[in-house]
Amino acid sequence: MKATKASIARSVDQPDPAVRFYLFHGPDEAQSRALAERLVQALGASRFLVAAATIKADPASLADEAAAMSLFGGKRVIWIEPAGEEILAGVEALMEAAGAESPVAAIGGALRKSSALLKLAEGSREALAFAAYPPEGQEAARMVTDVGRRFGLKVEPQLAARIAESCGNDQAVVSRELEKLALYVDASPQTPKALDREALDAVGAETAEADFLRLADLALSGDMAGLADELSRLPPGGSEAIPVVRSLQRRLLMLAPARARVDRGESPDAVMASLGKSLFWKDKPLVARLLARWDSKGLATVAERAGALERQLMFTPVPDQSALGEELLAIARAARSR
Repeated sequence: MKATKASIARSVDQPDPAVRFYLFHGPDEAQSRALAERLVQALGASRFLVAAATIKADPASLADEAAAMSLFGGKRVIWIEPAGEEILAGVEALMEAAGAESPVAAIGGALRKSSALLKLAEGSREALAFAAYPPEGQEAARMVTDVGRRFGLKVEPQLAARIAESCGNDQAVVSRELEKLALYVDASPQTPKALDREALDAVGAETAEADFLRLADLALSGDMAGLADELSRLPPGGSEAIPVVRSLQRRLLMLAPARARVDRGESPDAVMASLGKSLFWKDKPLVARLLARWDSKGLATVAERAGALERQLMFTPVPDQSALGEELLAIARAARSR
């Protein structure tokens, strides 16, 4: 089945026992991951990670895991991330199996419309597929309001729009930000409270987000000394690692289409002019330098490595700040060689 924006919340918050395979795909992987987490919470389950490579090597293993009882008696959701065409045979075996104790949730990323995995999920009544795209404008503000409600926060539209913008419309970052704000104002689902401007000004994400983006820009600019100095200022414990990686990804998402236009023959000046108000005026000289320094292939390589690092950090109980530093320094070295 193919879920819509209107139906997906109900589908994950009140899951249908008949659905044994959930495919969350599309360019907004943070939203896909958040929806899969809501499914896990709705079922009162735990995540059981299975690598796509394992399923590719032994397609029957997915149906076996889904049919198996948990050793400790609790509910499980079989979690596959990243997932692509390599798990198709495994999902086919899952659909053909007599039954499944545990549903499977796959984070598929940006799949093609011709994807056989996507067609299988959309065409089966025992599967559900949803394409996640980054929210914009009022939709982004509504996303903040909905997430805030789960933490017991009542967020008015203007503040919701401000939070969405400061978090780059990234649902995972928004969730962490609102969780922090809920603790600050002592809100919970049982005791909801309104979020006010004073609380947001006190612990909001804007300042930290600017610092995170500075780290990304230093790496992409090849400023080894500046980057090393900024990394040394990060607090110990690794809690900043994932927000820094996502700031890097947002910069790459802005650079990649602009560089593609240059590669197609447009002049860099014309491309920069077209960015207009979407780019803060102080950032324009930096962005122009980055467009000249990086080609599309280089940006794609950095984006792929950043995605891999994010997944590594997401599935590490304590994010490894040293891994972040090593990757940013590697990017800076690559930038210096260009």
